[in-house]
Amino acid sequence: MNNGTDKWDWGAVSDFMPHFWDGLLITLQVLALGSLISFGLGLVWALAFRAPTRFIRWPVGIVTEFIRNTPLLVQLFFLYFVLPEWDIQYSAMTTGTIAIGLHYSTYTAQVYRAGIEAVPVGQWEAAKALSLSYTRTWTAVILPQAIRRVIPALGNYVIAMLKDTPLLASIGVLELLQRSRLEAAQTFQYTEALTVVGVAFILIAYPSSLLLRALERRLVR
Repeated sequence: MNNGTDKWDWGAVSDFMPHFWDGLLITLQVLALGSLISFGLGLVWALAFRAPTRFIRWPVGIVTEFIRNTPLLVQLFFLYFVLPEWDIQYSAMTTGTIAIGLHYSTYTAQVYRAGIEAVPVGQWEAAKALSLSYTRTWTAVILPQAIRRVIPALGNYVIAMLKDTPLLASIGVLELLQRSRLEAAQTFQYTEALTVVGVAFILIAYPSSLLLRALERRLVR
């Protein structure tokens, strides 16, 4: 402890680091799995928006609008505290991963949708002229071009998900913020633990942002 002074205590940082690495691993696991759910489910939503029947388009539109316009924290509480009353229960980490992936899938769906609509009409006509099947048109012609256009935007949502992972502490997930809070509660040294976590988020998010900008410039060229 720092004996009541305002000096920075490197000993507190050293004591916190084992907990920091455990929390970082959980945070990165949630981010990776949540991103996969977001990207996969978002593509499903985007394709459903273009379904030939309104009986698919309308329900998908209602569901995605509801999820996108509801706070992630509310969704976390609903999945973790309400669903068990219907005998649907998962661990805090699994629930948090599903919630963050589901929430951001509604945003990535709009990104995919914009990418698909940006594919020139001539590409659709060329696929039709070549007598490509519906599935082949999507997998070989449309989606490769659409996804290439939206990769930078999808990357931005990964960074947004990273910054939202601290919300998972509200349901007991031992990610970075929760680890720092528990450590600080035991030592009464909040400055060191919270500062380390804040710096960690910057060191992850800022280089990722620079990488995305470089990727965007490369794709434009």
